[in-house]
This record gives sequence, C-alpha cells and structure tokens, in this order.
Amino acid sequence: MSKPVKIDFVSDVACPWCAIGLAALERAMADIGGDLQVELHFQPFELNPDMGPEGEPIAEHLAHKYGLSADQLAQNGEALRQRGETLGVRIDLQKRDHIYNTFDSHRLLYWAGELGTEQQHALKRALLQAYHGEGRNVSDREVLVDIAGATGLDVDEARRILDTDAFAAQVREREHFYQQRGIRAVPSVILNDRHLLQGGQPPEVFAQGLRQLAGIAG
Repeated sequence: MSKPVKIDFVSDVACPWCAIGLAALERAMADIGGDLQVELHFQPFELNPDMGPEGEPIAEHLAHKYGLSADQLAQNGEALRQRGETLGVRIDLQKRDHIYNTFDSHRLLYWAGELGTEQQHALKRALLQAYHGEGRNVSDREVLVDIAGATGLDVDEARRILDTDAFAAQVREREHFYQQRGIRAVPSVILNDRHLLQGGQPPEVFAQGLRQLAGIAG
C-alpha cells in the first residue's frame, strides 16, 4: 500500500496555466494508476481581485498589466493553445476574449469542497472548461448556477450561496493563508504541505514528485 499524498492545488479559474497544470496533474495521476492514494483540494487565488463584474478585454488587460505587444500576446496565446491541446484542454482564443472577477466561483468551489473532493474536482474542471474553452462569463451568477447544476450540484443551493455572502470569509481566509506563505503565482501545487511545484509543469514532473512521496517505484 502506498503512502497517501495530500495535494493543495492553489489556482484561479481565469488562469490558463492552471487549466494546463491541472490536466498535467490528472494525467500524472492516471499514469501512476491504482497504487496512488491522493487527497486533492482546490485552494483559491485571485489574479485580479479588484476587477469589476463586467470584466475587461484580455488583450487590453494583459497589455496594461504586463506591457505585452499584440504580437507577443498572439504568440503567447498560440503557445497556450498548443500546450493545452497536447493535454486535452481546449483554450479557444476567439471565445476567451474577456477576463473576469472570479471571487464567486471560488465561493462555489469552497462549498463543493465541503460536499466532497469529487464534487469540488468536477466543478473546478467545469469552470475551467466553461471559461477557457467556451468563453463564458464566470462572474455571472446565472452562468455559475448553470455550471454547478451541470456537475450535479444543487442549483437552488448554488443560487442561495451566490445571492448571499456565504463562504466569502472562508475564501478570503484561504487566500490570505497562502499569500502569507509566499504564494504569488499560480498554479502552485503543494504536496503534503511541504513540497511546492509551480507553473504548468509537464505530467512527468508531477508523476516524479507523487511517486517519491507515495513510495511508489518508477
């Protein structure tokens, strides 16, 4: 029997490298197979916590935030699309033309985590696909309710959460916790509360770390 591995996946729905990183982690877990025991938790991080509900055009936002030219944005976007394609992640650069505030999506993810790791994982994947693959507005509450329902969650409870400040304090506490521990970029994947892997690592890197901690021979 392998040793259990706890994974805290610190990320934001609006981050394309988080979608790629999760797909790479999932592939690593699948490649290792049944000997691996994993407890996977998704932790909140907001790339743009002060952004309004209407969002901003991505090109305008990234040019202002990082000083990227139109050519650089196009090159980076195509690299993301190709990298995602190798992992089965759809990143549609035509539809994903805005960036949004993601605080409410993190509140729903916190709620899903209270229900179980499988429910949280399913919702995380659905949110990433809805935004990066379909360009849906993941700050719109009706969109969020629809996504939650599509994963089997209670739509009435999802709407109630979004119409109140439910889980807001818990999400802010988790965000603060990881910020205080030096997390400034995502995805940040923390193994057993001690080992940190950052960025959209390839599956092989995740697999190596998981095997070592679980005591599984390569």
